[in-house]
Amino acid sequence: MLLPARPGATLDEELDALDRIDDETYLTAVFEITCSSSYTRCRQSPLVDAGERARVREMAAARGPRQAAFADRMLDDPDGLRVWLRRLLEDCRQAFFADTWQRVGIQLAADARHKSELLQRKGLAEALTAASAALSLSEDGDRVLVDKLAAGRTTASDDGLTLIPTAFGWPHVTVVYAPGWHPVIQYPVASPELPAPAALELVQRRMEALSHPMRMRLCRTLARGPHTTGELSEAYGITPPEVSRHIGVLKKAGLLTTRRRGRYVLHQLELTAVSRLGTDFLESVLR
Repeated sequence: MLLPARPGATLDEELDALDRIDDETYLTAVFEITCSSSYTRCRQSPLVDAGERARVREMAAARGPRQAAFADRMLDDPDGLRVWLRRLLEDCRQAFFADTWQRVGIQLAADARHKSELLQRKGLAEALTAASAALSLSEDGDRVLVDKLAAGRTTASDDGLTLIPTAFGWPHVTVVYAPGWHPVIQYPVASPELPAPAALELVQRRMEALSHPMRMRLCRTLARGPHTTGELSEAYGITPPEVSRHIGVLKKAGLLTTRRRGRYVLHQLELTAVSRLGTDFLESVLR
């Protein structure tokens, strides 16, 4: 069964859509993330399949007693727990979401319109790339490729593809692509107070540049202030051409700034780029 993937205009519409899903499909979705080791094949609902029920209980128990208790409650009384979950989300709206949604709703709607216009004018490949650097379109134009830790495949040709912006998921891209489900991608809207995450290739280039011991020594000096090639050559006992080669690698990785003072060229470490290197690495592998 394909689930409805178009987001509702309000939380009530979203919850109403969830209420229309039958118990078997609902429970399969609930256990999709916490109790599934594969997204490439359909599984039977634990409500009707004894083997799947036992597997779900076992995997939930492995995550701790609270997870096991929740799984038992969902399996034994799905209707009661569905009512409880809806009430919880409605209470959270009043306590946390209502004011926040008013603040970010306009931004998200504008971004969604922009992606729709980009899709119409330039096609799916451009829209995917604009949503996240982790998304791309295969050469045959039939498959959506996602650069994440989990492996999977989906297609946008059979029943469409839904892109949903979020202001709170940064820097993660969340993808639902299990068989029988409408493919949905939730992508983060860039926060104006946060710099855009560096591309994975740039992070790799910077780490490789810093892996050389001499370049690390040069960086220690350049972090204290600007130096010329001649000054670095004299300080470390290597030839100016050797210094220039190391400087070129660091500049290509975006780790140095260069300015001219008269007939001298001064190099200095780009402290902002270096300070973000750990964060950029984490964002690249966890997006």
